[in-house]
Amino acid sequence: MEKIQHSNIRVNGINMHVAQISNSGPPILFLHGFPELWYTWRHQMLHLSAAGYRTIAPDLRGYGGTDAPTSAAEYTVFHIVGDLVCLLDALGLDQVFLVAHDWGASIAWNFCLLRPDRIKALVNMSVVFSPRNPVRKPIESMRKMFGNDYYICRFQICFSATLPPGEAEEEFARVDTALVIKKFLTSRKPGLLCVPKEVGFGGNPNTKITLPSWLSEEDVDYFANTFKRTGFTGGLNYYRAMDLNWELTAAWTGEQIKVPVKFMVGDLDLTYNTPGVKDYIHKGGFKKHVPFLQELVIMEGVAHFINQEKPQEVSEHIHDFIKKF
Repeated sequence: MEKIQHSNIRVNGINMHVAQISNSGPPILFLHGFPELWYTWRHQMLHLSAAGYRTIAPDLRGYGGTDAPTSAAEYTVFHIVGDLVCLLDALGLDQVFLVAHDWGASIAWNFCLLRPDRIKALVNMSVVFSPRNPVRKPIESMRKMFGNDYYICRFQICFSATLPPGEAEEEFARVDTALVIKKFLTSRKPGLLCVPKEVGFGGNPNTKITLPSWLSEEDVDYFANTFKRTGFTGGLNYYRAMDLNWELTAAWTGEQIKVPVKFMVGDLDLTYNTPGVKDYIHKGGFKKHVPFLQELVIMEGVAHFINQEKPQEVSEHIHDFIKKF
């Protein structure tokens, strides 16, 4: 870990914390998800830097050491992709390999839509590319399909009509932050994540969780200590900007992802088990919208946080793909 260097770089009007292992090799940009940080890529950074690559993992807008604007309206895909393009410019990089997971994966798809010229190839995990529904906003669709207790619908609720924080932050605050992190990272329930208000996102504060072999107390502490300092609002604002993204991306309706892609997901991942996703992946829909999909990997017995649960295998999968280019 002492090989990883940390810096703060001014991008797109905010200060961004960036972790990297610098060398003269081809650059890889890693994008994390929720509730994570650059740290989620620690294993892949070390593995791929040893293979000769320059590895770069920022805390995305709203997370960790990067600035966190209050309004959800400042978390659109244009803001986040803009941050990343400015980061590449600041680092003097014309193109990168892009590797992403969870919300990072969603941002990566949009990065490839908006600026495919900056991406050599993409290795994306857990979240498939979802083409824009031309007639219905995403939150409305989720409420109709999954109900108001679906976690993304619950994340929308703020105490002010215009500004966070909201119910999710209040419920997270009822329990120790380390317990929140443990619950997210160790969850292996592949069904829909629905959280009634009477249960709350924090759940029982006395819950005891035994950590799997791939996650240490030190790892949990790194995430927990950071989120204790920053809170969760920045990450939740990505969910709260989903309908605004829908409005702003109308001009890209029907556009395909036109960079080389490898997609990976665990068969216990809640995203893979969301109704309709398996058919979309395996019956041609995904390939239709991502025509340069070259490799599809379904990892058996693996849940959502795939890059942390199977660090060696994921690192090797990334390297096996990007070394072709």
